[in-house]
Parts: sequence; structure tokens; C-alpha cells
Amino acid sequence: MSHANQHLLIGGLIIMTMTMGIPKATANERDLKLTIVNPQNLYDPTPNGYSTAVIAPREARVAYISGQGGQDSTGALSPEFAVQVKQAYANLRTALDALGARPDQVAKLTVFVVDHDISKLDVLTKNVKAMFGEALPAQTLIPVPKLAIDPMLFEVEAIVFLE
Repeated sequence: MSHANQHLLIGGLIIMTMTMGIPKATANERDLKLTIVNPQNLYDPTPNGYSTAVIAPREARVAYISGQGGQDSTGALSPEFAVQVKQAYANLRTALDALGARPDQVAKLTVFVVDHDISKLDVLTKNVKAMFGEALPAQTLIPVPKLAIDPMLFEVEAIVFLE
């Protein structure tokens, strides 16, 4: 299997183009849309704001967006979890815009939540559904005791496929 990788760093965003011998996928190779897969014999995760799996098109370039916290443009953080989550998703949208990408091109999210408990799920689900609508990416939530700086309560990173 041959590999050819190219990396491009743009303002804290790493864009990687990868070519490799990949077996046939079930997604249409000529369609640069992500294919969302939620098998019927598994729990339906869509009410909770994510999908079980996402197939990326073969010709797409991959962009990795670093963790976006709830800081506003001045670096200020609200002490409120819901405000930080909303701002973090706005920051993710700004990063997508800088790449010329749309939310429906996000294949995978990883979210980090300080002192996670079930009461935070409603805030998380509302924000992800507001941003992604029906094109819900695969997603993993990781509870953590703290993030990079003490006032941070939430962070979201993304894997995006560019056309």
C-alpha cells in the first residue's frame, strides 16, 4: 500500500491531503458528500446529536480543526457552561468558514467536557443540532477534570473533509 501525505499549516489549522490504496467503500466515490451511517440494529444516536459512523469520499482532502473553546474574540470566557458551548460552536463555524467548508463536511467531532454530568447533555445536543441539522457527524464526548486553562469548561475539535 503506497502512501503520499502533504501537510499545510494555516493559522493553527492543519490540512492534510492523503492518498493511499483504499479498499472499495460503500459511499459513492464521485460524490464529495459525506455518507452518514446509522445501522438499524444499533441504538439511534440522532436524538442525541450525532451519527454512528460517517464515510468520507475518496477524493476529499482532510482538515483537522484544533480544539475550539468558549473564548470570545478577546479571549474572555464566560463562567457559564451553556455560554461557553455556544461560543465554542461559533468558533468552530469561524474555523470552517476560514477553510471554505460547511458544517455538513464535518465527519467527526470530539468534545471535552469538564466535570461532565447528565444535566449537560441537553445543552450539548441543542448546540450540535443547531449547527449541523440533519447532517450529524460522528461524535465522541470525553469527560475531563480540566482543560488547558482553568476557566475552560468545554472544547470541541473536528475532522473536516474538503471538496
